[in-house]
Amino acid sequence: MTAPADGRLTVITTHLNADYDAMGSMLAAQKLYPEARVVFPGSQEKNLRNFFVQSMVYLFNMVDIKSIDFDAVDRLVLVDTKQPGRIGRLAELLDRPDVEVHVYDHHPAQPDDIQGAYEVVELTGATVSIMTRIIREKGIPVSPDEATVMCLGIYEDTGSFTFSSTTEKDFNAAGFLVTQGADLRIISNMISREITPEQLELLNDLFQSAERYNIKGVEVTVSSVTTDRYVPDFAYLVHKMVKMEDLNAIFALGRMDNKIYLVARSRTSDVDAGAIARALGGGGHPYAASASIKEWTLAQTEQRLLDVLHTTLRSSKRARDLMSAPAITAAPDISCEEARNLLTKYNVNALIVVEKGPDRDNLLGYITRQIIAKALYLKLRPRVKDYMMTEMGAVGPDAEIAEIQEKIIDNKQRVLPVVDRGRVTGVVTRTDLLNALVQESRSGRSLPDPYKEEINARTRSVLRFMEERIPTPIIAMLATIGEVGAHLGYGVYVVGGFVRDLFLYRPNEDVDIVVEGDGIAFARRYAKMMGARVHCHEKFGTAVVIFSDGFKVDVASARLEHYRFPADLPSVEMSSIKLDLYRRDFTINTLAIQLNPGKFGTLIDFFQAQKDIKEKVIRILHNLSFVEDPTRVYRAIRFEQRFGFTIGKLTAHLIKNVVEMDFFRQLSGRRVFTELRLIFEEENPAPTVQRLDDYGLLETLHPDIVLDKKRRELFHSVRKVLAWHDLLFLEEPYLRWAVYFTALVEGCGRETTEAVCEKLGLAPRHRVIFTRDRFEAFDALNRIRRRMPLENSDLYRALSSFKTEMILFMMAAARGERIKKAIAFYYTQLRFVEPSVTGGDLKKMGLEPGPIFREILQALLDAKLNGVVKNRDDELNFVRNYVS
Repeated sequence: MTAPADGRLTVITTHLNADYDAMGSMLAAQKLYPEARVVFPGSQEKNLRNFFVQSMVYLFNMVDIKSIDFDAVDRLVLVDTKQPGRIGRLAELLDRPDVEVHVYDHHPAQPDDIQGAYEVVELTGATVSIMTRIIREKGIPVSPDEATVMCLGIYEDTGSFTFSSTTEKDFNAAGFLVTQGADLRIISNMISREITPEQLELLNDLFQSAERYNIKGVEVTVSSVTTDRYVPDFAYLVHKMVKMEDLNAIFALGRMDNKIYLVARSRTSDVDAGAIARALGGGGHPYAASASIKEWTLAQTEQRLLDVLHTTLRSSKRARDLMSAPAITAAPDISCEEARNLLTKYNVNALIVVEKGPDRDNLLGYITRQIIAKALYLKLRPRVKDYMMTEMGAVGPDAEIAEIQEKIIDNKQRVLPVVDRGRVTGVVTRTDLLNALVQESRSGRSLPDPYKEEINARTRSVLRFMEERIPTPIIAMLATIGEVGAHLGYGVYVVGGFVRDLFLYRPNEDVDIVVEGDGIAFARRYAKMMGARVHCHEKFGTAVVIFSDGFKVDVASARLEHYRFPADLPSVEMSSIKLDLYRRDFTINTLAIQLNPGKFGTLIDFFQAQKDIKEKVIRILHNLSFVEDPTRVYRAIRFEQRFGFTIGKLTAHLIKNVVEMDFFRQLSGRRVFTELRLIFEEENPAPTVQRLDDYGLLETLHPDIVLDKKRRELFHSVRKVLAWHDLLFLEEPYLRWAVYFTALVEGCGRETTEAVCEKLGLAPRHRVIFTRDRFEAFDALNRIRRRMPLENSDLYRALSSFKTEMILFMMAAARGERIKKAIAFYYTQLRFVEPSVTGGDLKKMGLEPGPIFREILQALLDAKLNGVVKNRDDELNFVRNYVS
């Protein structure tokens, strides 16, 4: 081909094995260089040639590389690559000083990159996105067909905007192309194309030949296939395999047409696919890369690939990521009996034996549960130091998996201490290491133990979600909390119901903060900064920060709780966020969001809470959870009904066990009452009470309390009455729970009710509601029923002595609409009626104070209630007549 009339020939090209991004970028470059020729550096992918050449060929000023007069080329435009080894014969032009090179690319910089006279390099999901921005800024028109081709490149290279490399620029570029007429139907068909029988066979071969390697704690999959002829869309097949097998990293080798193609995909920061591909003569991104290899056989290439992986890969996990903290240690002089109690208390299988000094720990050895059990079985009474394992290694917090593996496996060491600046800060167990190496996926949901099995936190940034869901003042407050924690050197997290309800889309401004450090010191520092008050509870390491407007923030030190016996109150020690979350009741309450600067908005999920929230399941964290604290049973049922969840099978089984074993007998009645009160504060407690009855929990209060048809109807009636009351929007506080509790004990005699109140430890002011007022209320209801219809004054006298809670219960318990309406009339109108004439007015009328005053004012109130008097003049006349 000869040069154009002006003597200049511009060639636009891309990398070998061009994908849709490369094609779209070449088309975009042609818009910027209209006189240029588009040239493939080699034999392009078959699917691209079929699609573009057959249906969109008219868009491209395309020529075959064989027809190019290289001597006439004075400008080379490279798109979607900067690697000289990836542009075939056209690399010859790079050595000529008279050839001007322009580069448009989105790949990370490499030492051997082509240096262009003009470069536009940005880290975006697709090169087309960069080109589209330039076209848009220059005001160059784009036809619908051109927009479709370019947009297709963005969709493919961003994985339809799902790859982590996707940026805002990619969305903006795609949005612009859609406005220019990009056909999303065509794009969808191309992206989700059907697999041909030949491709399906190749995909099956990829599955069959796949081998998984664990290299320095990083799991990668290597698969090799061979076919006599070129099969298009090899990269697409590899991508499909990644999604089907949920692979973290794969390197697929395919020998086709006497050439070997490498396609690499990575979804973990531990594997840089681009770096591996570059070592084999290719290139790409950390998450997606490729290479073409001619000189080696498939076996040689695979061996070379494995060599590169062993040389390059290095797990990002360190001892601090694997360890359980704090380390449970024992002094060397304690008895084996005491050591066994420590193992049981903290539910671990080995103890680190140390002598604690003022500045550092003297690491002596470790002792296992098996050794202690055998010593006690033989009725020995040795000290721990007499039988501990003294040959042991230790690592620092930054130790890599390879070092940890050597010390645990090669030294046959059950537990490995992690020592930081002379102090034992944690331990790595054999199970921790095994799980880190094999990354096994558990098909069943076993209950986690932070000392026995891997609990790797799932983390992700939820900052944008927080900004959408949480009021701006609270976001600002959380940020300030994180800054205070950073200043003190503490990890700070918002935890519990606040985070749970964030993902349930439920409002919750009860902010609970956990501090990896001294929570009380943190609370005092934060309160002083904000000009707030603080109440501290030294025993539990907790504090409440109270702002001037009454808003409260609960602060707690990260805690490790243990129970001395079933149904005990927990004993508390300092801990890490992982063990603090492990002490909680249910998985859905174990989410935490870190607040420290740099990690603000990072969601931490150790116990698959997000999965359980998504599946709407209530699960406990370990099998003895209900034994340690039976009140969790009430909470499980309450949460189940509040959120519309279901209790998991194992959790339900454990509830039945703890009821059958009668652990509630040892439980403090006040703790049970606290849980019942929370249940009765719910919008609709009836389903929760029904579930309590299903599990036999009502009988634990008293055998006479059974949820029969009458009680169920009464609960339903109470709910209707309270809903009616709340719609009145009266600013009068009342004890909502007391109305439901009255319904619960309805039908029980005075003696039974006294026994229930005594068992639950109710305060005298509350006890009187159920043991006295309830019975008087039913007497009043009977009187009203017998005397209906009543004058307003009689209705007033019958009801005026009762508080709001009993009035509402009477409405619910009343039989017949007439009585309900009468009580409602009293509550909404009659109880507010007061005469304007007072004792002072009677004195002015010359009356002497005495019992007559009460008689006159009562007669006047009756007259006003019954409508006899309407205004003050009527009241004064009534009094004069009454006195005369």
